[in-house]
Amino acid sequence: MNNVFIGNLPVEKAIALFHSQVELNFRREMVKLKEASGRKTAEAVIAKKSSPDFHSAAMDGIAVNSEITQTASERTPKRLFDSTDFQYINTGNPLPKGTDSVIMIEEVIPIENGVIEIMVPSYPWQHIRQIGEDIIKGEMVLPSNHVIRPLDLGALMSAGIEEVCVYSKPRLGILPTGSEIVQRLSELAHGKILDSSSGVFEAYAHQYGAAATIYAPVSDDYELLKAAVEKAVEENDIVMTIAGSSAGSKDFTVDVLSELGRIIVHGVAMKPGKPTILGEINGKPFIGLPGYPVSSFFTFDVFVRPLLTDLNPSYSSDNHERCKMEVSLTQRIVSNLKHEEYVRMQLGYIGEKLIATPLSRGAGSTMSLVKADAILVIPREVEGMESESTQIVTLISPIKTIKEKLVINGSHDLLLDFLADKMPIASTHFGSMGGIIALKKNVTHIAPVHLIDEQTGQYNKHLPNQFFKGENMTIIEGVKREQGIIVKKGNPKQITSLKDLTREDVAFVNRQRGAGTRQLLDFELSRLGIDPRDIYGYSREVTTHMAVAISVANEGADAGLGIYSAAQHMDLDFISIGFEHYDFIIRDSSLDDPRVTFFISLLKSKWFKDTLDSIGGYAIESPGTLYKAV
Repeated sequence: MNNVFIGNLPVEKAIALFHSQVELNFRREMVKLKEASGRKTAEAVIAKKSSPDFHSAAMDGIAVNSEITQTASERTPKRLFDSTDFQYINTGNPLPKGTDSVIMIEEVIPIENGVIEIMVPSYPWQHIRQIGEDIIKGEMVLPSNHVIRPLDLGALMSAGIEEVCVYSKPRLGILPTGSEIVQRLSELAHGKILDSSSGVFEAYAHQYGAAATIYAPVSDDYELLKAAVEKAVEENDIVMTIAGSSAGSKDFTVDVLSELGRIIVHGVAMKPGKPTILGEINGKPFIGLPGYPVSSFFTFDVFVRPLLTDLNPSYSSDNHERCKMEVSLTQRIVSNLKHEEYVRMQLGYIGEKLIATPLSRGAGSTMSLVKADAILVIPREVEGMESESTQIVTLISPIKTIKEKLVINGSHDLLLDFLADKMPIASTHFGSMGGIIALKKNVTHIAPVHLIDEQTGQYNKHLPNQFFKGENMTIIEGVKREQGIIVKKGNPKQITSLKDLTREDVAFVNRQRGAGTRQLLDFELSRLGIDPRDIYGYSREVTTHMAVAISVANEGADAGLGIYSAAQHMDLDFISIGFEHYDFIIRDSSLDDPRVTFFISLLKSKWFKDTLDSIGGYAIESPGTLYKAV
């Protein structure tokens, strides 16, 4: 069969055409954690347990009930007795029942055996790692399409994960052709050529995270080639032949492809590598490489490698670990003069500027490593680094991934986790006011907010004029979500209203200053004439709704203000206060950013509505609608 060489398509067009007409087979499998490093998650990984899963000491010292220490001072030291008033405790030990505070051993003055004195009162939850401080059961540990790094494994273990669902390694079938080809030196004779290419491509496939099978060379026979291609297609995700792609009298690849599947491209404007064949059989990519080793290498690199790395891009992670970038800090970072400090940073591009936000700096915070894009090293004898200063960081995420991230800083909601599973998002929970400040400093694309106008009772619409007067701003409508009092299952304390929070037998957990939920609580307390100082635990702060829920679900808190979805997620009871508006503020100049337009399309999607309907506690009217403000 004589083929006519028909094409000379530009490389970029050939790539675009090929990728638009083939669909990779993303198979899935469950693997144990010891096999998970370097694999790509096929679905979001959700924590099965909290970490820590008990209240524990963050310092060596003594565990006490803070209430009995309130009279301690330098003039009137408080004397405490072992086992009666305190218990010695080491870092990481569970908090004994009946205690709510740890006093560092350095602040304890021994008097005699079993008797100590203190000169400073302690406060509730002092030097204590609370349940769920690092990881909360039910929250996302890793999103889908995430290449699992060694540093992710600790967080997965802490979250009670034993195996994860990952994409199977792509299987590449390598089929050398030509009657003259042999694979062993012992077979090499006059007129024979050693197959030097198949082993090269097998090694590259392994480097790119794929499994590869090298088949025996196929002689120049149409039916033999057809049978070999059928077998390779059945056993692999991607099939490539070596040689036989041109227009010679014994080049049968094009004819076999025409019979078994279809030709997409034959002939590419590249040198070497012009006689390349691109096609598909049974929905699987098929690539016919030229026979010359250099030509086949360039064709492999241009057309086969991207298919393998799309299925498992983990091969490239090492290339980014030591890459250094210049960043602008979003916050002031204070450091100890005694140590060289390694601060985990989350990165994102705002325009052309690469901005960096510090993550949790706790030594036990494994999630800060998971979320980190880079490491900032603060040298010894440096007190810290100022906000908006330019610094050098070392990347641990690919710069391509960082550029794709939409930066969202402000109020927290579970829906941000769901959105982050659909698109790359860099999100930090600053609270509503923190988000507004970040937007004013131009270090975030979007600020999620839910702040009430105490004069009108309306949410968010007043914020552009209040904080961005004279600037072109837009509010992206989000959702209405139900706020209320989260209480333990069965509501054992019979809490029915905010007034019950002042009871002596009720322990409360609060949100941080600047959070919209904190503002709502203060607004309602003021309206009801309740003094916050009458609420035990009002000064105890956590940064997310899920953190409120986990605190209530375990010992230490009977109630907290939060959203219905967090209560439902933790199987807790909920006393509704009413619905609030959770919206997003953005500068008009960011509205055309492709990341923003995709974010808005997700808000408007059926998927978004169905997801929130399945959770409950949300009222959806017209999410994604834009409201202009000046």
